[in-house]
Amino acid sequence: MSTTISLPANKIPDVLKSLGLEAVNSGVSTGSRSLKGEGGGLDSHSPVDGALIGSVRGASRAEYDAVMAIAQQAFLEWRTWPAPKRGEVVRQLGR
Repeated sequence: MSTTISLPANKIPDVLKSLGLEAVNSGVSTGSRSLKGEGGGLDSHSPVDGALIGSVRGASRAEYDAVMAIAQQAFLEWRTWPAPKRGEVVRQLGR
């Protein structure tokens, strides 16, 4: 069952603030820290009335390369963990 919630456009800033979000946010993260997001933007609009909900900044090429280097290092570490330990981490994430 799906529920649709209609929110007046003038309440959007309050909702974003309650979630710790700004009108424009970075969409670039290493997993442990957010980067500025110096690439192109993506706007999100309400399907109800077309009002702008917020925007996300994407990665620049340099940010993308930095995030991918960190992800590669994490993969090299992760694959050395025994399967039961990796499974336990995934189980805990699922909880």
